[in-house]
Amino acid sequence: MLTFDEMDGAGSGSSSANDDGGKDKRVKSADKRLINCNTVDVNQLMPLKYKWAWEHYINGCANNWLPSEVPMGKDIELWKSDRLSADERRVIMRNLGFFSTAESLVGNNITLAIFKHVTNPECRQYLLRQAFEEAVHTHTFHYIVESLSLDQGEVFNMYNEVNSIHAKDKFEMELTSAVLDPKFSTDTFEGRQKFLENLIGYYVIMEGLFFYSGFVMILSFHRQNKMTGVGEQFQYILRDESIHLNFGIDLINGIKAENPDLWTPEFQEHILGKIRQAVELEYNYAVDCLPRGILGLSAPMFRDYVQYIADRRMERIGLKPQYGSKNPFPWMSETIDLGKEKNFFETRVTEYQTAASLAW
Repeated sequence: MLTFDEMDGAGSGSSSANDDGGKDKRVKSADKRLINCNTVDVNQLMPLKYKWAWEHYINGCANNWLPSEVPMGKDIELWKSDRLSADERRVIMRNLGFFSTAESLVGNNITLAIFKHVTNPECRQYLLRQAFEEAVHTHTFHYIVESLSLDQGEVFNMYNEVNSIHAKDKFEMELTSAVLDPKFSTDTFEGRQKFLENLIGYYVIMEGLFFYSGFVMILSFHRQNKMTGVGEQFQYILRDESIHLNFGIDLINGIKAENPDLWTPEFQEHILGKIRQAVELEYNYAVDCLPRGILGLSAPMFRDYVQYIADRRMERIGLKPQYGSKNPFPWMSETIDLGKEKNFFETRVTEYQTAASLAW
C-alpha cells in the first residue's frame, strides 16, 4: 500500500518532484484575489492575504449566541397584558414581519450568489460564519413569534401583504436576480460591475440602512424597560450586523482597489440613485410603522435619521454624502456607536464577547 507521500508523487517519477519539473506550485499571498482568482481550488487559507477578513471571522465567533439563551418571561407577561397600546404592538409586529424575511434574503444571497463568486478563501471563511449568523437571526424571529404566541402566518407573510415591507424586499430581490442566473459570470466587465452592485445593495443598503430604523424602534422599547427579551436579542443581532457591514465594506473597497476600472462616474451615479431610492423606501416603512408617535419617536424623525445613516455609508465606499442631515436619536450613539462609526467600523472590534459574558 502506498503511503500518502508516495501517492502524492506517483506517476511523476519522484515523490518530491512537481509535474512542471520542480517549480513551486504553492499558492502565494500575491496570487490571491477577491474575485476571478484561478489559483484557488480548495479553501487554502494560508498564507493570509486579506487579514481583515480573518479578523472579522474571529470577531464574529467571539459574539456567538443563540436566541434560546434569552428569557422571554417578562415579554410574554407584558404582551398578554393591556399595558401596550395598539400603536406599540403595530411597531413590534411590523418589525418582526420585515426582519423575518429580510434575514432570509441576506442568507440566500450569501450562499447562492456571493459565496460562488468570491474566490478568496479567507473571505469565504467569513461568509460561512455570516451564513450561520443569518440562520440564527431567522431562528430568533421564530423564537419571538413562538414565545409570544403570535399568528405565524400574519408575521411571516407580511412581505406579501404590507406594501412598505414588500417594496423593500422587492428592491433587494431585483438586485440579486441577475447574479442568481446560472449563466452569470464575473469574467466580463459588466458582470463584475453587477456583482459589485449586488454587494453594495446587500451590505450597504440592506444591512447598513434598511435594518436601522427597526433597530431604533425596538431598542426604544428596551430603553423604557419594555419587551426587554426582544430588545436584548436585537442588541445581539445589531452586534452581528456591525461586523457584517464592516466585512462587506472591506470587500467592496477591496474589489474596487483590484478592479479600479469598475468605479466609473456613471456607475457611481447609478449607485447613488439606488441609495436615494432606498432612503425613500426606508422612510415610507417608518411612516407605515409609526402612523402616530410613540416612545418619543415620530415618522418625520426617521427621514433625518435614514439620511444621516445613508451619508455615513456612502462615505465608507468613497461616495460624497448627499444629505447633510443630523442624527435625531443621539442616544443611539451609546448603543451602536454611530457617532464614532469611522473608528468602530474600521478598526478591530475588541468589545465582543461570547453571549454568556456580554454586558449591556
